[in-house]
Amino acid sequence: MTHPNHRVQGLDNDEVAPDWPAIDATEIAWLRTRFPALQGDAALQWHSPRPLSAAAIVGHGADAVFVKRHHASVRSAATLQEEHRFIAHLAAHGVPVAALLRDRAGATAVEHAGWTYELHGVGQGEDRYRDAPSWTPLTDTAQAREAGRALAGLHQAAAGYHAAQRGTHLLVARDDLIRAADPIAALAAQLGERPALADYLAGTAWQDDLQRDLLPWHARLAGRLEQEPRLWAHNDWHVSNLLWHQAATGDRVSTVLDFGLASPTSALFDLATAIERNAIAWLDLDGPVPVRTDIALALLDGYRAVLPLSAARVHLLADLLPLVHLDFALSEVEYFHGVTLSTPNADVAYRTFLLGHAQWFGTPHGTALREALHATA
Repeated sequence: MTHPNHRVQGLDNDEVAPDWPAIDATEIAWLRTRFPALQGDAALQWHSPRPLSAAAIVGHGADAVFVKRHHASVRSAATLQEEHRFIAHLAAHGVPVAALLRDRAGATAVEHAGWTYELHGVGQGEDRYRDAPSWTPLTDTAQAREAGRALAGLHQAAAGYHAAQRGTHLLVARDDLIRAADPIAALAAQLGERPALADYLAGTAWQDDLQRDLLPWHARLAGRLEQEPRLWAHNDWHVSNLLWHQAATGDRVSTVLDFGLASPTSALFDLATAIERNAIAWLDLDGPVPVRTDIALALLDGYRAVLPLSAARVHLLADLLPLVHLDFALSEVEYFHGVTLSTPNADVAYRTFLLGHAQWFGTPHGTALREALHATA
């Protein structure tokens, strides 16, 4: 996908016109004045099909640079630096992340003309899932097991990192509402600082909707998540955010990408998100294979080979699945309603994502997945 006929992944497993214009040569020319890495052949080679920001690869081979641009209302330089400090910590502790590139003043995020930019190295390895939507299930159990092992390795490195909660709710995966004793009251308390979300929810019976579709799952947690240690986590562990290489013993993760959703949640939250992202065909639930339980079990098996989990934590992991999307789904509602001003997309985020995903876990397929995970405890 390249400019000017650039399309991005839509919410209905389709291609749509982007909300954000593709990165162009004028922007690259400005960035070249700031970033030493953008020298030589800095021609645009590829535009990302991801919909929530604009990104491109510039240059060739070893000189290639990944450029990502956010609207200033979504990410400021300060907000991006929250992610970048976490990435730097992981890199220092052996996690294979794409290199953060600095401008001539040493900054890893810069603001210009209403946009915020970050530059990374392209990472080592093969981008086998470059065009796969984040809701596309993995089909290779060996890769799932390796993805679980790599996630556990990231958690080992993250254990020594301590920083405050993210400075934004927009397009960040948090677990504040899941941890709350009363998620409805906790959300109501947030709305004064989240006017776009408050405006959207004012047109819904959101308290009744959450009471019906999400609170029964929350009651099953019975306060157990409150005891789960906080851990800065990736929170978007889909195979499209991993680069791969072929080793003598099979496929291995060679680079971890995209920490945009990262925040202090927990190891189990991150693992549950990985299962939800990689094992369920959210874009084709009426298809012949709506869930890949073998992929979920392989992810868990790979993770436990590095970081063993007690039976109690495995049961908590299974009980987290119907709720792990709660905070992020609301952040998408807020983003679509308040930033891109798309009521149809906000409705999808609310009805299909927030409520629909929780409802699915009560279906026979959703029940079978949860029971299979419980059975491994």
